[in-house]
Amino acid sequence: MAVEDYEELLKYYELYETIGTGGFAKVKLARHIATGEKVAIKIVDKTSLGDDLPRIKTEIEAMKSMSHQHVCRLYHVIETSQKIFMILEYCPGGELFDYIVLKDRLSEEETRIFFRQIVSAVAYVHSQGYAHRDLKPENLLIDEDHNLKLIDFGLCAKPKGGMDYHLKTCCGSPAYAAPELIQGKAYIGSEADIWSMGVLLYALLCGYLPFDDENVMVLYKKITKGRYEIPRWLSPGSVQLLNQMLQVDPKRRITIKHLLGHPWIMQDYTCPVEWHTKFPLGHIDDDCITELAIFYKMRKARMVDLVSEWNFDQTTATYLLLWSKKIHSKPVRLRISSLTINSTPLATPVKDPKSQKNMHYEDMVDSSDSPCVLGSMEFPDDYAFFEDSPSPFELCMPATPTMKEHLDCRPALTNLETDCSSPKKPRVVQKAGKENTGLPVKDEQHFLPPAPWTPVCKRSSSEKKRVLSASSCTTNGSKDNHYIHEISVKKTADEIVDDPLAAVLSPERRSRSVEQDINQAHVGSSQKKKSAKVFGSLEKGLDKMIMMLTPSKKRARDAPRKLKAHYNVTTTNLLSADYVLNEIVKILPKKHVEFVQKGYILKCRTYSDFGKVTMQFELEVCLLSKLETVGIRRQRIKGDAWVYKKLVEDILASSKV
Repeated sequence: MAVEDYEELLKYYELYETIGTGGFAKVKLARHIATGEKVAIKIVDKTSLGDDLPRIKTEIEAMKSMSHQHVCRLYHVIETSQKIFMILEYCPGGELFDYIVLKDRLSEEETRIFFRQIVSAVAYVHSQGYAHRDLKPENLLIDEDHNLKLIDFGLCAKPKGGMDYHLKTCCGSPAYAAPELIQGKAYIGSEADIWSMGVLLYALLCGYLPFDDENVMVLYKKITKGRYEIPRWLSPGSVQLLNQMLQVDPKRRITIKHLLGHPWIMQDYTCPVEWHTKFPLGHIDDDCITELAIFYKMRKARMVDLVSEWNFDQTTATYLLLWSKKIHSKPVRLRISSLTINSTPLATPVKDPKSQKNMHYEDMVDSSDSPCVLGSMEFPDDYAFFEDSPSPFELCMPATPTMKEHLDCRPALTNLETDCSSPKKPRVVQKAGKENTGLPVKDEQHFLPPAPWTPVCKRSSSEKKRVLSASSCTTNGSKDNHYIHEISVKKTADEIVDDPLAAVLSPERRSRSVEQDINQAHVGSSQKKKSAKVFGSLEKGLDKMIMMLTPSKKRARDAPRKLKAHYNVTTTNLLSADYVLNEIVKILPKKHVEFVQKGYILKCRTYSDFGKVTMQFELEVCLLSKLETVGIRRQRIKGDAWVYKKLVEDILASSKV
């Protein structure tokens, strides 16, 4: 890993673990330093792309033009000589695919709620002149409000002659591909998307695919014939809609326009699907602009000009994330630790000419007369599934502006909506004296850094808690800044703490752990011995640091984590986590699955006959806090979703847990 490729990224984001991988890219969980909001960062290796580089450029351009309540938002793009970083909206609910696995199959009522959102997203994408061409449950994520977000525009196309222009490239997932596409014929992108939506609707209603076979050629024959099983539980309306979408002849296939007001779509609703965006691109919110202007000491007019450029840089990302906070009724505030925008520092340290030490703001003026807002340091709820955090079931379907489209036009709420909806939290208003006086500021004024660092042995207990936030210091008589390099402890999605002073590490230090991907832990015994010898002392140091920072907590390797019930956690009736773990470990080799064990987490991989990784997933034995039983958390990292589903089900059934 070239450190310089990550320098720009690490100015603005704290990186955590890998949450997904693809052919030329991986996706990492991260946090935007300025706003404290979680984001997903898609890291593309340009050196491996070859002729596919234009495809990535098309994806970026497509996402820059998208702004819709059911399309994943692009915040920021950073490109270096070897990498492309796409900073995207983070959806803590995971893939729609995992939700289907949990439910086995969805009820017609819940399917209708989701499918209306899918229709809304696809209609909007088509209105922008794009065909998605890779619609499937794995490319639909569930956000914190239990709404769907369409992702992965890597295979999208924007026909130069408009949506009626024929395409020729055969792409997408075979099980979702339209007949005309796999036959090598010229096809219209919107018509191919309708077929994929039909397959997706079938998967929601039935829990399995209409066309499926391990042999690709047999699969293609089934698709070209268009024959599929009709389960007895499907209603006549569902059967009719599936028949209209899964027409082999694309000219007989229903259009997206007719889908918007289809009788099945309209059932229990009084209005067609609303596909227009509720968040038009180019919208300028006054509250967000005011916070940016005050925080970064700029005139509002100048800040409006910067944001209006829509360069998808740090300015765009900070504004859009602030806007997201406002939409979710969170305080529109920036964190005190953020001092840069557009890669340009907005302030330099102010020094006392006598001592030559960095001065804190309180050393210069009375804080009550401060002309700038330092931010409330309030952070979003962490949707990791711990005892102290809300589960997705508690967040199931709150009456957010996005979901109101589905609720307001209905004559009566179903039991599902009544049980799951919850009112919005009132916006917190800070007391007087904790914010600025609202006085005008000038661009040339300086924003001061945190208090200077002092040696650990001379700090008080309260000062020691702030050690991770220190970024620079100067010694007496020296004008050079010295950066503190703390140990970078890798966190998982469930372990990120909402602490404004935590994990603010220097880019140089944090970048060293970025590519130490735990998903690449497939090594032989000789390599393990060599790694243990080289990194043994480092691990001891990390253990000491972890124990020092969290002395009252057990380390993750000593006991299974306590999680809340979630749709990627399989419940058991057993009480012994060690027994469950041993049973799974026994069965994995029999299923030709190689694994690396890290505490109660099993990093699993399967390989093709040629040594290529075909499947990569995690199994973690955990404790379900409310049920007081043992659960098994599963997460697909790489590979076909339905093959993964069958394999994991086979592993769990064979291990008798």
